[in-house]
Amino acid sequence: MITLDNVSKTYAMTGGRKIVLQNATAAFASGYNYGVLGANGAGKSTLIRLLAGSEMPDRGRIRRHARVSFPLGFDGTFHGSLSGRENVAFIARVYGASVRHTTRYVEEFAELGGYFEMPVNTYSSGMRARLAFGACLAVQFETYLIDEVTEIGDERFQQKCAGAFRDRMQSSDQQLLKEPVPCASEHS
Repeated sequence: MITLDNVSKTYAMTGGRKIVLQNATAAFASGYNYGVLGANGAGKSTLIRLLAGSEMPDRGRIRRHARVSFPLGFDGTFHGSLSGRENVAFIARVYGASVRHTTRYVEEFAELGGYFEMPVNTYSSGMRARLAFGACLAVQFETYLIDEVTEIGDERFQQKCAGAFRDRMQSSDQQLLKEPVPCASEHS
């Protein structure tokens, strides 16, 4: 379960502050999928980052009663000058996972070949998505946060993603989805 208690978040803008959340109180119970819908700029990605803990609220408190993933699809997941392997090793250490197992899983799952040893800033957006999807699945989370991941690779790889995510959903408590489909062929 993830709970928000009187959470507020604003951003400085020309001429004032943009209110994203104001005294928001909510509970995301385990065992359910949630979707967050809204126009561009409404604060959906901000909410996902707040729930993940990669961004802090201005006021209020967020409690996570589960092991929560980093936001899948969030551009800030990787350090561009590090290789895919180095980024995955870092993620494994942050989440207390086996570096060896995690890097092996991602290397096989993402199918990046020699690019796995290259800096992430040399990757195409599709390659970054493959790396992120693999890294997210390589670490066991109870709650998955997904921010605008749609199509990843060709149809074969999309089916691989859908199957892997479906398997992971069965073993996790909940998923908070900003967009309803992690891969083009998966509808939940």
